[in-house]
Amino acid sequence: MISKQMRQEVAGSSAIRAMFLEGKELAKQVGAENVYDFSLGNPMTPVPASYNQAIIEAVQTESSLELHGYMDNAGYPETRQAVADNLNQRFGTDFLYTHIVMTVGAAGALNVVFKTILDPGDEVLALAPYFGEYRGYVANHQGVLREVKPDIPSFQPDLEDLEEKITEKTKALIINNPVNPTGVIYSEETIQKIAGILEKKQQEYHHEIYMVSDEPYRELIYDGNEVPFLTKYYENTFVTYSFSKSLSIPGERIGYIAVCPQMTDCDQAIQGLSVANRILGFVNAPSLMQKALIKSMDARTDVNYYDRNRQLIYGKLTELGFACVKPQGAFYLFLKSPEPEEKNFVEAAKRHHILLVGGSSFSCPGYVRLAYCVSYEMIERSLPAFEKLAEEYQKK
Repeated sequence: MISKQMRQEVAGSSAIRAMFLEGKELAKQVGAENVYDFSLGNPMTPVPASYNQAIIEAVQTESSLELHGYMDNAGYPETRQAVADNLNQRFGTDFLYTHIVMTVGAAGALNVVFKTILDPGDEVLALAPYFGEYRGYVANHQGVLREVKPDIPSFQPDLEDLEEKITEKTKALIINNPVNPTGVIYSEETIQKIAGILEKKQQEYHHEIYMVSDEPYRELIYDGNEVPFLTKYYENTFVTYSFSKSLSIPGERIGYIAVCPQMTDCDQAIQGLSVANRILGFVNAPSLMQKALIKSMDARTDVNYYDRNRQLIYGKLTELGFACVKPQGAFYLFLKSPEPEEKNFVEAAKRHHILLVGGSSFSCPGYVRLAYCVSYEMIERSLPAFEKLAEEYQKK
């Protein structure tokens, strides 16, 4: 018999994955071309040629024993230096390679951070709506996740609620920017205000309150927007990053943690992260992927691909009368359900072979998420189905 905790996890298994699997079954019945699956945030742009070439060169030129062997739990020094150099050049920061810990993606990075900082019963705040797996990541390390409500319809955080939710038990605030599921970017003004609140609360409670900045969508931004780099605003910050979206390599599981050099007890925090990487069973980030990154740190997928999709689907759905949050980044559209029970809207969409994920999965009921990291042609094929769905609600 599996543990009680795991039985609960299985019972509450991801609605996103469930909808994705349901789409596979539906495709068998009606044909894949007649199913419009917007459920899963799976990158669709080609992997940059320079990254593929870097993998080939690493295999051809590196010692096979070194390439496939162990290294420091924090990763290869030369890879960590490449990350530090890239961040310093782009954001005017002062990272050394020692401030970087290579990880098994952003999910691994978050678990490593929480293992390092949480004692049983410590609370982590998350700005709703948020990626539902955060709750599990915090629970893995005997922490408790608390939600901060959003200001609707801007979907910037409700700062008064944030200040009220911070207690003596609060150990961290997790920020996802740009946001999955809304595509909203938290502005520099918002980040400055959040930093001010955390500084005040640190002084009030006489202990560190960390900001954990989860940034897998940092490079996917539109219309000239910028994502504030949080170590410039708040010293007790961990930045967690994944190359899954920027390089279209989610299956390779490669990312990093960047520790603000001015963090309280910075060296101790870095040591903790390295040990956590090992004892959680990750041991180290994938060796080959680390080697490839050294020569392709500046490589990026073509964001124009997603922007074209964004403009098509946002333009059409708003034309049909749906209320949508216009995405500033990432590859998600957050759509207000035309009826109070969003699950009924999800089921109605499914009858038209449109697969969406309910906002309750992101602690924001009354909305649905649409992932437009799909082919442009699929979006075009889906438009008549959306028209029929809109007509169905116009008749009510």
